[in-house]
Amino acid sequence: MLRRTFIKAATAATLLSAVPCAFAFTEGTDFVVLDKPLPNAEGSITKVWSYDCPFCFKYDVGVDPRVIPQATKETGLKFVTLHLETKGKYGRAASEFLALCQMRDEAAGVDVMDKESLYKKAKGAWYQAYHKKGERWVEGEAAFLATAEAATGIAHADFEAARKNPKLVALADSWKVCYDIAKIQGIPAYVVNGKYLIMTRSIRNFDGMVKLIKELAAK
Repeated sequence: MLRRTFIKAATAATLLSAVPCAFAFTEGTDFVVLDKPLPNAEGSITKVWSYDCPFCFKYDVGVDPRVIPQATKETGLKFVTLHLETKGKYGRAASEFLALCQMRDEAAGVDVMDKESLYKKAKGAWYQAYHKKGERWVEGEAAFLATAEAATGIAHADFEAARKNPKLVALADSWKVCYDIAKIQGIPAYVVNGKYLIMTRSIRNFDGMVKLIKELAAK
Protein backbone atom coordinates (compact mmCIF):
# COMPACT_ATOMS: atom_id res chain seq x y z
CA MET A 1 0.00 0.00 0.00
CA LEU A 2 2.76 2.44 0.89
CA ARG A 3 4.45 1.80 -2.44
CA ARG A 4 1.35 2.98 -4.28
CA THR A 5 1.00 6.06 -2.10
CA PHE A 6 4.63 6.99 -2.57
CA ILE A 7 3.95 7.28 -6.31
CA LYS A 8 1.05 9.64 -5.66
CA ALA A 9 3.28 11.90 -3.58
CA ALA A 10 5.46 12.59 -6.63
CA THR A 11 2.71 14.57 -8.33
CA ALA A 12 3.18 17.69 -6.23
CA ALA A 13 6.93 17.76 -6.80
CA THR A 14 6.45 17.96 -10.56
CA LEU A 15 3.74 20.60 -10.32
CA LEU A 16 5.34 23.09 -7.94
CA SER A 17 5.91 25.96 -10.33
CA ALA A 18 5.26 29.68 -10.59
CA VAL A 19 1.78 29.18 -12.06
CA PRO A 20 -0.72 31.32 -10.13
CA CYS A 21 -3.60 29.70 -8.27
CA ALA A 22 -6.61 30.89 -6.30
CA PHE A 23 -5.49 29.50 -2.94
CA ALA A 24 -8.94 28.20 -2.02
CA PHE A 25 -8.21 25.36 0.38
CA THR A 26 -10.64 22.56 1.16
CA GLU A 27 -10.59 19.89 3.84
CA GLY A 28 -10.36 16.47 2.25
CA THR A 29 -8.72 17.86 -0.88
CA ASP A 30 -5.88 20.11 0.26
CA PHE A 31 -5.56 18.81 3.81
CA VAL A 32 -7.07 16.30 6.21
CA VAL A 33 -7.61 16.49 9.95
CA LEU A 34 -5.79 13.62 11.62
CA ASP A 35 -7.84 11.24 13.74
CA LYS A 36 -4.78 10.81 15.95
CA PRO A 37 -2.84 14.09 16.23
CA LEU A 38 0.92 13.87 16.56
CA PRO A 39 1.92 14.21 20.21
CA ASN A 40 3.79 17.32 21.31
CA ALA A 41 3.59 18.80 17.81
CA GLU A 42 1.71 22.03 18.50
CA GLY A 43 3.58 25.00 17.07
CA SER A 44 5.41 23.01 14.42
CA ILE A 45 5.55 21.97 10.80
CA THR A 46 6.45 18.30 10.97
CA LYS A 47 7.93 16.45 8.01
CA VAL A 48 7.92 12.66 7.79
CA TRP A 49 10.62 11.23 5.53
CA SER A 50 12.89 8.26 4.79
CA TYR A 51 16.42 8.10 3.42
CA ASP A 52 15.35 5.68 0.67
CA CYS A 53 12.23 7.56 -0.48
CA PRO A 54 12.94 9.22 -3.86
CA PHE A 55 10.18 11.78 -3.43
CA CYS A 56 11.52 12.78 -0.02
CA PHE A 57 14.84 13.46 -1.70
CA LYS A 58 13.21 15.55 -4.43
CA TYR A 59 11.25 17.61 -1.91
CA ASP A 60 14.33 18.05 0.26
CA VAL A 61 16.27 19.51 -2.65
CA GLY A 62 13.58 21.34 -4.60
CA VAL A 63 10.72 22.21 -2.27
CA ASP A 64 11.82 22.58 1.35
CA PRO A 65 14.41 25.33 0.68
CA ARG A 66 11.73 27.37 -1.13
CA VAL A 67 8.86 26.76 1.27
CA ILE A 68 10.00 26.03 4.82
CA PRO A 69 12.08 29.16 5.59
CA GLN A 70 9.27 31.42 4.38
CA ALA A 71 6.54 29.41 6.11
CA THR A 72 8.32 29.31 9.45
CA LYS A 73 9.11 33.01 9.25
CA GLU A 74 5.52 34.00 8.50
CA THR A 75 3.86 31.65 11.00
CA GLY A 76 6.40 31.34 13.80
CA LEU A 77 6.14 27.56 13.56
CA LYS A 78 9.19 25.39 14.14
CA PHE A 79 10.30 22.91 11.46
CA VAL A 80 10.61 19.37 12.81
CA THR A 81 11.59 16.20 10.96
CA LEU A 82 10.68 12.62 11.82
CA HIS A 83 12.48 9.74 10.13
CA LEU A 84 10.32 6.76 9.16
CA GLU A 85 12.20 3.68 10.30
CA THR A 86 9.84 1.16 8.70
CA LYS A 87 10.91 2.10 5.17
CA GLY A 88 14.42 1.16 4.12
CA LYS A 89 16.60 -1.80 5.01
CA TYR A 90 18.56 0.26 7.52
CA GLY A 91 15.65 2.36 8.73
CA ARG A 92 16.16 1.79 12.44
CA ALA A 93 19.90 2.38 12.28
CA ALA A 94 19.21 5.59 10.36
CA SER A 95 16.76 6.79 13.01
CA GLU A 96 19.22 6.08 15.80
CA PHE A 97 22.05 7.86 14.02
CA LEU A 98 19.83 10.84 13.18
CA ALA A 99 18.67 10.97 16.80
CA LEU A 100 22.30 11.29 17.88
CA CYS A 101 22.85 14.01 15.29
CA GLN A 102 19.77 15.88 16.46
CA MET A 103 20.80 15.66 20.09
CA ARG A 104 24.25 17.04 19.29
CA ASP A 105 22.83 19.77 17.06
CA GLU A 106 20.41 20.86 19.77
CA ALA A 107 23.20 20.93 22.33
CA ALA A 108 25.20 23.15 19.97
CA GLY A 109 22.23 25.37 19.16
CA VAL A 110 22.27 24.40 15.48
CA ASP A 111 19.01 24.27 13.53
CA VAL A 112 18.12 21.17 11.51
CA MET A 113 17.91 23.28 8.33
CA ASP A 114 21.40 24.72 8.81
CA LYS A 115 23.89 23.37 6.28
CA GLU A 116 26.33 22.75 9.12
CA SER A 117 23.94 20.62 11.15
CA LEU A 118 25.02 17.03 11.68
CA TYR A 119 21.48 15.93 10.94
CA LYS A 120 21.53 17.61 7.54
CA LYS A 121 24.97 16.24 6.73
CA ALA A 122 23.96 12.66 7.54
CA LYS A 123 20.71 12.97 5.61
CA GLY A 124 22.47 14.51 2.62
CA ALA A 125 25.15 11.82 2.56
CA TRP A 126 22.59 9.01 2.48
CA TYR A 127 20.45 10.81 -0.08
CA GLN A 128 23.36 11.37 -2.45
CA ALA A 129 24.67 7.84 -2.07
CA TYR A 130 21.30 6.15 -2.48
CA HIS A 131 19.55 8.32 -5.05
CA LYS A 132 22.46 9.72 -7.06
CA LYS A 133 25.04 6.93 -6.94
CA GLY A 134 22.82 3.87 -6.60
CA GLU A 135 24.47 2.75 -3.38
CA ARG A 136 22.61 -0.01 -1.52
CA TRP A 137 25.23 -0.88 1.13
CA VAL A 138 25.21 -4.60 0.39
CA GLU A 139 28.10 -5.02 2.84
CA GLY A 140 25.68 -4.39 5.68
CA GLU A 141 24.73 -1.88 8.36
CA ALA A 142 28.32 -0.88 9.15
CA ALA A 143 28.80 0.28 5.56
CA PHE A 144 25.53 2.20 5.67
CA LEU A 145 26.55 3.95 8.88
CA ALA A 146 30.03 4.65 7.52
CA THR A 147 28.51 6.92 4.86
CA ALA A 148 26.96 9.18 7.50
CA GLU A 149 29.90 8.86 9.88
CA ALA A 150 32.27 10.14 7.20
CA ALA A 151 29.98 13.10 6.47
CA THR A 152 29.48 14.08 10.11
CA GLY A 153 32.82 13.15 11.64
CA ILE A 154 31.10 10.96 14.23
CA ALA A 155 33.25 7.93 15.02
CA HIS A 156 31.63 4.53 14.72
CA ALA A 157 32.63 3.62 18.27
CA ASP A 158 31.03 6.80 19.59
CA PHE A 159 27.79 6.01 17.81
CA GLU A 160 27.73 2.41 18.99
CA ALA A 161 28.10 3.63 22.55
CA ALA A 162 25.55 6.40 22.12
CA ARG A 163 22.87 4.20 20.57
CA LYS A 164 22.53 2.45 23.94
CA ASN A 165 21.75 5.75 25.65
CA PRO A 166 18.12 5.64 26.92
CA LYS A 167 17.61 9.26 25.87
CA LEU A 168 18.66 8.49 22.29
CA VAL A 169 16.54 5.34 22.18
CA ALA A 170 13.53 7.27 23.49
CA LEU A 171 13.97 9.96 20.85
CA ALA A 172 14.21 7.44 18.01
CA ASP A 173 11.24 5.54 19.40
CA SER A 174 9.19 8.74 19.57
CA TRP A 175 9.38 8.98 15.79
CA LYS A 176 7.51 5.69 15.35
CA VAL A 177 4.22 7.59 15.48
CA CYS A 178 4.93 8.86 11.98
CA TYR A 179 4.08 5.45 10.51
CA ASP A 180 0.37 6.19 10.92
CA ILE A 181 0.90 9.42 8.99
CA ALA A 182 2.80 7.68 6.19
CA LYS A 183 -0.05 5.20 5.69
CA ILE A 184 -2.45 7.95 4.69
CA GLN A 185 -0.80 9.17 1.49
CA GLY A 186 2.85 8.15 1.62
CA ILE A 187 5.87 10.34 2.18
CA PRO A 188 7.11 12.99 2.36
CA ALA A 189 4.29 14.07 4.62
CA TYR A 190 3.87 17.52 6.16
CA VAL A 191 1.74 18.04 9.28
CA VAL A 192 0.87 21.46 10.68
CA ASN A 193 0.41 21.81 14.45
CA GLY A 194 0.25 18.04 14.73
CA LYS A 195 -3.34 18.06 13.42
CA TYR A 196 -3.46 18.94 9.75
CA LEU A 197 -1.88 16.72 7.10
CA ILE A 198 -1.16 18.50 3.84
CA MET A 199 -2.29 16.51 0.79
CA THR A 200 0.81 16.95 -1.31
CA ARG A 201 -0.86 15.70 -4.48
CA SER A 202 -3.02 18.84 -4.46
CA ILE A 203 -0.15 21.33 -4.23
CA ARG A 204 0.46 23.33 -7.39
CA ASN A 205 3.18 25.84 -6.49
CA PHE A 206 5.49 27.08 -3.73
CA ASP A 207 3.34 30.07 -2.79
CA GLY A 208 0.31 27.84 -2.53
CA MET A 209 2.03 25.53 -0.08
CA VAL A 210 3.17 28.47 2.05
CA LYS A 211 -0.33 29.96 2.09
CA LEU A 212 -1.84 26.60 3.01
CA ILE A 213 0.59 26.24 5.91
CA LYS A 214 -0.31 29.76 7.07
CA GLU A 215 -4.03 29.00 6.89
CA LEU A 216 -3.65 25.77 8.83
CA ALA A 217 -1.40 27.44 11.40
CA ALA A 218 -4.15 29.96 12.11
CA LYS A 219 -6.84 27.33 12.77
